[in-house]
Amino acid sequence: MTWWQTLDTTFFHWINGSLSNPVFDALLPLFREKWFWAPLYLFLAAFVWHNYGNKKGWLFVAGLALAAGLADFTSSTIIKKNVRRLRPCNDPELRAEVRMRTACGSGYSFTSSHAANHFAVAVYTASAIGNVLPFGRLLFLSWASLVALAQVYVGVHYPGDVIGGGMLGALIGWGAFRVCYKRFRWLRCDIKV
Repeated sequence: MTWWQTLDTTFFHWINGSLSNPVFDALLPLFREKWFWAPLYLFLAAFVWHNYGNKKGWLFVAGLALAAGLADFTSSTIIKKNVRRLRPCNDPELRAEVRMRTACGSGYSFTSSHAANHFAVAVYTASAIGNVLPFGRLLFLSWASLVALAQVYVGVHYPGDVIGGGMLGALIGWGAFRVCYKRFRWLRCDIKV
């Protein structure tokens, strides 16, 4: 095992095992679920349509879909299928030590698609509305970080998987924002807040 894998496994055990407590056991599996974040999605939709109007609201959503779709495709189809890292819950050397709090999944581990997708959405959104809604940056980046942490806590990813996925998603989210905002000027508008 390389030093990186040893470090990654050590941090995995710390998050998955040592941080175990009833509050995290109840909450962190929920953080992985789309419906749990419905109030945040509704707030974002209302904010965007209120401030950007119908046409620019749809353009905002198109950019958001571009960021999330590209992050998911890159993580799931390109990286995972080429790296082929086993999930900790599927690794024969580690499986017995993993505290499972959700179904393991049959796919590969690196990069975490949950982390990539959520960081792409978070960075795109934080970049687009952060100057208007300053607490929005912290809100959306904290949201993506909680989703990433939950992936490790429930036993389906190593910390390196979510860090790699988060970095990939952040880069794609920032790139999608730059294309939409700078190139096509989709998000320029008069804010009504």
